[in-house]
Amino acid sequence: MEKLRKKLPRFYLYFLYFIIFSIIGWLIETCFSFYSLGHFTKRGFLFGPLCPIYGWGALILIMFFSTYKKHNLKLFIYSALIFTVFEYFVSYGMEALFSLKWWDYTDEFMNLNGRVSIFYTFAWGIIAILVINFIYPFLKKKVNILLSKIPYKVQIIATNALLVIFITDTVLSCVKYLI
Repeated sequence: MEKLRKKLPRFYLYFLYFIIFSIIGWLIETCFSFYSLGHFTKRGFLFGPLCPIYGWGALILIMFFSTYKKHNLKLFIYSALIFTVFEYFVSYGMEALFSLKWWDYTDEFMNLNGRVSIFYTFAWGIIAILVINFIYPFLKKKVNILLSKIPYKVQIIATNALLVIFITDTVLSCVKYLI
């Protein structure tokens, strides 16, 4: 009889997706910044190559919007609205906490206090469709294949190590911006 493999607990899986999408977000931001400015600039809040707003956004999509996979119009509308509100409050909260702006859409058409704009509202809807229909299913398949080749204890140790690194980076980054 074949021994059943233990599966990584849901929290750990969600954390892995958070890290993956935070890295993807950082790469997108970095490439866009390099393209726009012509040179490398540090993107994001953390020391490491992560933009957590993308990780949180992906988790929100995965956990609450996966049911709209076959309903792209609903997925687009709900995501565009929810993520515009999310982006606004993250911008407001980070500025209130650290007295810094990480993005400013003041020069964009139809912006609200420079925190959100109609262009990015539209972009969040399109990104949600891409993530739910293509990117997440692709990554989920690859993550499952990878995890099936790694012993359970190693998965737990590696994920805990990533969690400690992320928390440490977050604390140190907060201290940096608060002092």
